Amino acid sequence: MEEEARKLLEEGIVKKLISPGKGELSTFPNGTKVVFHYRTSLCDGTVLDDSRTMGGRSKPMELILGKKFKLAAWERVVITMRQGEVAEFNCENKHTSLYPLVSQSLRNISAGKDPLEGQRHCCGIAQIHSHHSLGHNDLDNLQANPQPLLFTIDLLEVLAPGSFQLDVWAMTDEEKLELVPQIHEEGNTLFKQGKITEATEKYYNGIACLKNLQMKEHPGDEVWVKLDKLITPLLLNFCQCKLLQGQYYEVIEHCSALVFKYEDNLKAYYKRAKAHAAVWNEVEARVDFNKVLELDPSLGPSVAKELKAMEDRIRNKEKEEKGRYKGLFNYTEPPATATTG
Repeated sequence: MEEEARKLLEEGIVKKLISPGKGELSTFPNGTKVVFHYRTSLCDGTVLDDSRTMGGRSKPMELILGKKFKLAAWERVVITMRQGEVAEFNCENKHTSLYPLVSQSLRNISAGKDPLEGQRHCCGIAQIHSHHSLGHNDLDNLQANPQPLLFTIDLLEVLAPGSFQLDVWAMTDEEKLELVPQIHEEGNTLFKQGKITEATEKYYNGIACLKNLQMKEHPGDEVWVKLDKLITPLLLNFCQCKLLQGQYYEVIEHCSALVFKYEDNLKAYYKRAKAHAAVWNEVEARVDFNKVLELDPSLGPSVAKELKAMEDRIRNKEKEEKGRYKGLFNYTEPPATATTG
């Protein structure tokens, strides 16, 4: 233990044991899966991230050792821990420079977004030295002013290689590409079973998987375009789930991105039209429904049904509002009462 602490100290990491673990220290061969909760703090005690509360839920971090995770310090410190151990690690700047990007990805994941959303098509070092905002003031400040960080790690599980199924993020590019059709089919099956939340997660995983591959290509290149065409049907299915969940503005955002790239994407216009109608954007909904008819006139009966439903909702809303405010404009002042002295 003392020898390991000395090695860490020489590398610019100070370990403080909070609670000892149990059993023997693992040898942590490459391919080992470690599951842990983490809390990241500035040296003044300001908490940046906490896996127990991030995104309103408690979800531990999972790492496959040897996969060159962007924040190498986490791999370095967990191999000094026993399962069940809790320890604090004070890491110098050289170990924490990429933390803002890692944190942004983790926050995106906790919010159900693309983990790479907001990151430019360049390496991590280039991003660190750019003036590109990460979308979080605390991370922007940390990126502009690198500093030591405190990582409090609670090591929950240590799983030997081969004893678990690989998560998508831990797969090779080839494995990811082969897995996407399976994820898509699983999502479709769940959707047909009415398990919309589970289907949404499947489609999201498929999209994130392909987005990860796409980020390695130059936008517009042949491989990038092929990947984008694989993403499109998954994204449309994802939007259908979001429609059913009432996430109309998210549908509008995703479908707008699709029609910007693919002007003849009928399904994107149809889903965006329905989302606009749901949030009372009558003009925008009519424009999109007209585009649907332009692309496929045979959908006339379906579009007419959607337009009638929208018009009925608008009329009902107007009636409710008239009834609500009717009394406000029919107020009659009561006659004055004579008084005698």
